[in-house]
Amino acid sequence: MNVLVTGGTGFLGTTLTRHLRSGGHTVTALGSRDADLTRPEPLAAFSGERFDVIYHLAAWTQAGDFCLTHPGEQWIANQQINTNVLAWWQRHQPHAKLVAMGTSCSYSPDLPLVESEYLNGTPIESLYTYAMTKRMLLVGLRALAVQFGLRYLYLVPSTLYGPGYHTDGRQMHFIFDLIRKLLVAKASGPEAVLWGDGHQKRELIYVDDFVDTAVQLTSSVDNDLVNIGSGEEHTIREFAHAICELIDYDPARIQYDTSKYVGARSKVLDVSHLARLLTHRKVTSLQEGLRMTIDWFRRVKPQVA
Repeated sequence: MNVLVTGGTGFLGTTLTRHLRSGGHTVTALGSRDADLTRPEPLAAFSGERFDVIYHLAAWTQAGDFCLTHPGEQWIANQQINTNVLAWWQRHQPHAKLVAMGTSCSYSPDLPLVESEYLNGTPIESLYTYAMTKRMLLVGLRALAVQFGLRYLYLVPSTLYGPGYHTDGRQMHFIFDLIRKLLVAKASGPEAVLWGDGHQKRELIYVDDFVDTAVQLTSSVDNDLVNIGSGEEHTIREFAHAICELIDYDPARIQYDTSKYVGARSKVLDVSHLARLLTHRKVTSLQEGLRMTIDWFRRVKPQVA
């Protein structure tokens, strides 16, 4: 297949691109440095090429409290990106299937995190703008499918982790921040300070497992919304203790700063729909996934290990 990946140089994009190429597919990976998708011109350069699948991963966001301080910019940038990608798809690649990434933060914390509730209720206030741009992306996919007969797949991942995450100074998703802080504490001596009280819960899925599942669904499921996660959540304290065991650091030395931003208190996806669609899928254990992620982090950041 001939595949286009927007956001192809990011954490998920590089893993997906490597997976597809290893399977013999031709992949064009667009990154923000070579393709500013808030403008239509970068995609127009590929209008004469025929793609079988378009993976739309590109989005303007960061982890941590980024969404609190950039809501207006996030609305403009992500609406521009999504509108340009969808318009180009409809006009120039209508034969292609578009696989887009949603976000678990689009779910209302007051409702079950099941696909039928994705557009219902109100997302958490701190992530509201970004969450709504992702909801609008799904609405756009559905509208184009109805009017023009296009095929799409909308995937909602839980938090992805594994080797290859960015280390360029941007804010990190919680699990990478935990690993970094605990490795620094072990190497240099000060106590590790983690945000919140440690009782907030999160769900993780190993990035290669997500990619493997996404590719399987791409070949078999059309015009659907599917959650992809592990189906289980753990407290920040549990994640921290698991990391401490792997790096031989005393968890009793961890301090918790309850004044810091923590986001949602609990967030685990209902994956019963996924289980019905795929009876067998790759699942990396949390301990093994953390071990591989820590080993990678130590290689790329030896100064903190």
